[in-house]
Amino acid sequence: MDTRKQNPVVITEEDHRLLMPYATKDGVTDHEMSLAHELNRAVIVTKEAFPPHCIRINSKVAVLDLETQRVIEFTIVMPDHADMRQNKISILTPMATALIGFRKAEEVQWKVPAGLKRFRILDVTNN
Repeated sequence: MDTRKQNPVVITEEDHRLLMPYATKDGVTDHEMSLAHELNRAVIVTKEAFPPHCIRINSKVAVLDLETQRVIEFTIVMPDHADMRQNKISILTPMATALIGFRKAEEVQWKVPAGLKRFRILDVTNN
């Protein structure tokens, strides 16, 4: 099931403002599986109205790869804070772009370098 068509992406005003310059950097603004597309279709809310267990910048996330049954844990960060040794991935990676704005227990389908993958969001922690 592709929840991308059913569930809206929810993002804070602050995250939207931070991400827009990256979304239009490559000139692609309407490719279905792009950061620009996700930001254009997002429901933008204040930080106070942001739903609990929803993924945003600096969220610690645990996802299940539905094909391999492997659990992957990481924190989504801005590009200049990415550090794979600390499990911090850039929001510009396909995995982070796929997950931003989605919630715990949702399934997300996204194209990653290894092909089309499906993930279930197991846990989200926001500080």
